[in-house]
Amino acid sequence: MECRNIKEKGIKKGLILIACICLSVISFLISMANGAVRISIKEIIDTLFVSLSSVNYQIIWNVRLPRTIVASLVGTCLALSGAILQGIMRNPLAGPNIIGVSSGAGLMTLIVLILFPNYYYLAPICSFAGALIATLFIYILAWKDGAAPTRLILAGVAVSSLLGAGNNIIMTFYPNKIAGVIGFMVGGLSAVNWKQVSMIWPYASVGVALVLLMPNKLNVLMLGDEVAIGLGMNVEKTRFLFIVISSLLAGAAVSVVGLLGFVGLIVPHITRLFIGSDYRYLLPATIFTGSATVVLCDTLARVLFAPLEIPVGIIMSALGAPFFLYLLRKKGEY
Repeated sequence: MECRNIKEKGIKKGLILIACICLSVISFLISMANGAVRISIKEIIDTLFVSLSSVNYQIIWNVRLPRTIVASLVGTCLALSGAILQGIMRNPLAGPNIIGVSSGAGLMTLIVLILFPNYYYLAPICSFAGALIATLFIYILAWKDGAAPTRLILAGVAVSSLLGAGNNIIMTFYPNKIAGVIGFMVGGLSAVNWKQVSMIWPYASVGVALVLLMPNKLNVLMLGDEVAIGLGMNVEKTRFLFIVISSLLAGAAVSVVGLLGFVGLIVPHITRLFIGSDYRYLLPATIFTGSATVVLCDTLARVLFAPLEIPVGIIMSALGAPFFLYLLRKKGEY
């Protein structure tokens, strides 16, 4: 009977995962079809494979396709980063923008954008470095006979505020360049093209591959440090490894879209409500739900006040802030 129940649960989670994949595909098609010019799915297929010289082809190939791909990769990276942080810290309030990982990545990317614009192609590497340095600083501040999850979050909030001050200092000293980085500070995809696709996909691919190779380690960490140590795991080493991977994913996303908040907070949590906390299923599902969330929000940002386009970060903040308050009030998590 127990084996049968386990099998049924596995089938159910498999079906939920398939639903997440379908949602991601549908959101991709919706994004491709909607904008200042509406294009039907049939016209999209015809344009990409038959009418290669049409106006629709230019719109789809040069604007919507790269933008949708970047939105999908950004959603995947931020959602996975949040899922990792929530797992290793055993706290649903953990997320790359909450504990300072995104702030570190954002500060380094902002420095490149304003001071060294000719080296923008190095933004992902600098962003990862900034996220990793911020994470190491948080880890050091939280260390006291080990890095307890609660201390990590509190240290992260403090470091995030400090890095935010760094962003403000840079913009104060270079006010003539503020207009060019407003979209970055809010989180936007309006200027995305194939260049950004080539920048983010190598780092995103490496990060996703590393995460999917180690779901069982996250499951063990979720049991608590004492249990994990009893099972033979080097807790601090494993936690630090996941923090590095989380920094890589968050840094890759921030380098192309800017300080897009709340994706890493709300997407893993909502996905967990449907598929459970088993990271063997949660991580793959989070890939597709994160992708679908950012793609759909970006589509909404394009069409909500058309022809005026608003940054996707505004939509995510409008959704994420109430959800964050809900989590603050909710008891009994983890």
